[in-house]
Amino acid sequence: MNLKAISSNIGKALLVNALFMMLSIIVSISDGFDEAFAPLMVSFLITSIAGGFPLIFVRHTQENSIKDGYITMVAAWLMSFIVGMLPYVLYGGEFTLVNAWFESVSGYTTTGSTILTDIESLPRSLLFWRSSTHFIGGLGVVVFLLLIIPDANSFKFRLSNLEVSTLSQYGYRYRRVNVPRIMLSVYVGLTVAETLLLMLAGMSFFDAINHSFSTIATGGFSTKNTSIMHFDSPAIDIIIIVFMILASMHFGVIYAMLIKRSFAPIKNSVSAYYLNVIVVLSLFVTSVLMIQGGYSSFGKALLDSVFQVASFISTTGFGNADNALWPMLANMFLLFAAFHCGCSGSTTGGVKADRMLIIFKEIRNEFKRRLHPSSIFRTKVDDHAINNDQVSAIFLYFVAYLFILFMSFIAVLVSGVEISDAFSGTLASLGNVGPGIDALGTMGNYASQPVFAKIIYTVAMFLGRLEIFPVLAILHLALNFRKRAPRVSYAEDHSK
Repeated sequence: MNLKAISSNIGKALLVNALFMMLSIIVSISDGFDEAFAPLMVSFLITSIAGGFPLIFVRHTQENSIKDGYITMVAAWLMSFIVGMLPYVLYGGEFTLVNAWFESVSGYTTTGSTILTDIESLPRSLLFWRSSTHFIGGLGVVVFLLLIIPDANSFKFRLSNLEVSTLSQYGYRYRRVNVPRIMLSVYVGLTVAETLLLMLAGMSFFDAINHSFSTIATGGFSTKNTSIMHFDSPAIDIIIIVFMILASMHFGVIYAMLIKRSFAPIKNSVSAYYLNVIVVLSLFVTSVLMIQGGYSSFGKALLDSVFQVASFISTTGFGNADNALWPMLANMFLLFAAFHCGCSGSTTGGVKADRMLIIFKEIRNEFKRRLHPSSIFRTKVDDHAINNDQVSAIFLYFVAYLFILFMSFIAVLVSGVEISDAFSGTLASLGNVGPGIDALGTMGNYASQPVFAKIIYTVAMFLGRLEIFPVLAILHLALNFRKRAPRVSYAEDHSK
């Protein structure tokens, strides 16, 4: 294990956080040194010192292994969670230690769940920091780190393999070292475009940039207590719908469309399947709202349905209506969207549309094999054949996802949470969606949840954001390290 290289790379990740803290401090200064200035300044100094120390005093070496990559990735996320909660803890108010941890993890993992009951009472600088954690976490703490590491460094290639999942690499037809730059260009481009359009639709610059940070990161933090419903604007709803869907699609596909100036790249099986799922779910929810939900206008029911389906399936979690008032059947469709989620190679969490499509194709092929035992049926996505190892890995992830969902649900139930809140909260946390149903709906919050439940939710958020196996790999390394630690007997130690 190369501790020097690991600490140096984690230091760089912390400096990325310090940069956005400085931007938040500038917002505070522009507001006349608001109440969050001191918490942000102290947090900035602590984060800068912690990030700069290994860069100054630790000599970086180039010898890195795959284990070093896993440790760097997991540790960079955990350290970001810790420094990210500092402004909240120092500010106080609703931010107890556990609440600050919850808000920080929710921000970086782009889950968007909140413990705040009065968001609008916070200083604008702290709201900006809150949205910044989405922006950092959406692209990925490690992707920012990859942008800093020189291309010639072999560790960059290894770390890129870990951060950009194998499932999403099919859509990137570019050199691996260029992937972080492609992701950044799409990420920033979509953020700028949405900010400008929201301003044209009537939002202030501050609200527009904050909601763009949240949308493109598919996070869901808003500057308003009632989220997007506060603005009561169909134009704003439509703009956010479009960008929620774009942000939940493969960034490699979006980049190819922009470069080629053509819609041809989006005409692939995964994108078509994903968009069709959105259309079908939206029509189902619209029908339920018209029949059971008390909606008299088809246009309003359709707009609210498309918005909520796009919000849940993209794991953004914004709300333009209170789904706690909707019929249970409509909410069941939303929970399916929260389980399904968007495409790999995007900022979404959850199982991912790619895996769902391959699972459905493999199930169909299994029926064919049973009917025609002598025939060979290969699962294919467009022209790419999925080999048996890849299919097994996808089913393994699916089973692991369900197992963690079940165990987390049981743990939250044990803490005393009502069953519907426990299930929807766990599902929303593991899928990095944010809102659930009933008390945890789009207009609700997690403030009243027990402390133990909040901790379980944050563990689920972290596992969901890193797609489970990197965290399990680190746990495996830690357990093996303890087993392999040499034990020196008293006689041996005395003889020395």
